[in-house]
Amino acid sequence: MGNIILIGFMGCGKTTVGIKLSYRMRQPMLDTDKLIEKNEGRTISEIFETNGESYFRDLETECIKRLTETVNNNIISVGGGLPVREENHALLKKLGCVVYLRAKAETIYERVKHDTTRPLLQGDDPQQKIRELMGKRAGIYVRAADVIIDVDGKDFETIMDEIVMKCSGERSDD
Repeated sequence: MGNIILIGFMGCGKTTVGIKLSYRMRQPMLDTDKLIEKNEGRTISEIFETNGESYFRDLETECIKRLTETVNNNIISVGGGLPVREENHALLKKLGCVVYLRAKAETIYERVKHDTTRPLLQGDDPQQKIRELMGKRAGIYVRAADVIIDVDGKDFETIMDEIVMKCSGERSDD
């Protein structure tokens, strides 16, 4: 089937679905944020604080470029902002079947409201920030994706079944 790439807003379940899918399919799971942290020797928050968002987005693009040359049959979770860069869309599609895990703003807020490690949510009104960012990114995620899966109210087994079915169908059309 090749690589399955999970995209979507922070808190939509990319990492958790990725790990569970990795076990189910017996394929390695990679997380671009974790790869970047390992390569940089510091956290995403530290990178944002020291070098800014633009520098971090450059690191994301470089990470995806490397993955297109080096991995196959992996589950890959990417940072929520990676698809925002138009140039990353072609890289993601070259990498494999791109799955947008779509969730409602309320779901996202409930999942991330106590998470202090997300630099883009620091501030007075994280719920409003989520709505604003999701409004800006929703169309971008749709354009970057091969497959869209609505995750609200679904268990992991159902989400994984949909990913496997839709990505195996996506690949056989090539």
